[in-house]
Amino acid sequence: MTAFYLKLLADATQASKSSGITMIIMMVVLLAVMYFFMIRPSRKQEKEATAMRNNLQVGDEITTIGGIIGKIVSIKGETCTIETSKDRTKIRILKTAVKTVDVPAAVANGPIPQADEPAPENPDAPALKKEEEKEKKGFFSRFKKKKKDDE
Repeated sequence: MTAFYLKLLADATQASKSSGITMIIMMVVLLAVMYFFMIRPSRKQEKEATAMRNNLQVGDEITTIGGIIGKIVSIKGETCTIETSKDRTKIRILKTAVKTVDVPAAVANGPIPQADEPAPENPDAPALKKEEEKEKKGFFSRFKKKKKDDE
């Protein structure tokens, strides 16, 4: 009878050793999956954001993490100054507050003309003139009745 109990005890000990090893292997696999699906992509995004912030240039149109949209006017160390409206309101922000670069300076300013080529005209000029005319007329001028010359 004692031999029977010893045999059961030996089998239980051997089973617990193999289940312990299996549990350790499963934990290692779980940690590896978490690394590849969670930690690694976030590190990649952080590197891309850091590279984008280090490559900021005067003239870039950006959006901040607070939702402010503006054009970079100057860069000094870890801060930059942006213009946010036609009134040229300037705001000084940290580079870490920049979320995205919407229009890079090279695209916003257009290609640099060569010395023998004339500068290209602004294609948005007619649209800007129309907006200025609307602002001069005012908002309520659209709703005023027009008088007919016949009457």
